[in-house]
Amino acid sequence: MLTQTTAAEKILRRFKGLRLHLQENETPLFTMPAIWDGGQESHGTACDIIVTNQRVFGYIYSTFPRERLFLDALPLASIRAVTLREKSFEPLFRELLLSSSKRKIYIRAPRQKIESLQATLRAAIAQKRDETRPDADVVETPSVITAQTQTPVYGKQDMRGTFERSPLAIVALFVGGLALEILGAVLWIVSQSAQTGLPLCAAGFVAVVTSILVLRQRRA
Repeated sequence: MLTQTTAAEKILRRFKGLRLHLQENETPLFTMPAIWDGGQESHGTACDIIVTNQRVFGYIYSTFPRERLFLDALPLASIRAVTLREKSFEPLFRELLLSSSKRKIYIRAPRQKIESLQATLRAAIAQKRDETRPDADVVETPSVITAQTQTPVYGKQDMRGTFERSPLAIVALFVGGLALEILGAVLWIVSQSAQTGLPLCAAGFVAVVTSILVLRQRRA
């Protein structure tokens, strides 16, 4: 308990304004930077992941140059499955999928950090379940028994895919296309010949457009 109190104090000192957004008797336990994708936007949000004794949420709060707050939370009690996803086409990152009956949250981070998050979540969910367990003298109705047995399913998923549609390949294609367009324009200006620079500009334009189309297909 003393260790949790010390960790909570450090987290509250680190994140200004966090205390204002905590619920009653809510205590922060763990934090790390990651990418939070709650499905509410077309892309993930780079933020801090905070695990408390009641929720897990993505959090951003800043006051400069203007006030900005991002807080998307999932109650621990609503989590029904925790899946560690390894993607062969994203070797640097791992993904943790949190599933409830109403929504899914995707959290992406380097392997060591995502495994620490998974372990913390598992411990916090178990502790939350123990705290809400009825006393021995309470009659266990079917609804109580159902609530007790709704322990999240923990699993691992190995995802295979082609490199061509991976985020890394899309970025490489986009950046390479821009580089070709710039190189083609420079050669065109220096040589004063459209035949020299135009093919490179055209190839770069096609690469950029292709990367955008592939990205839209991934998000669809």
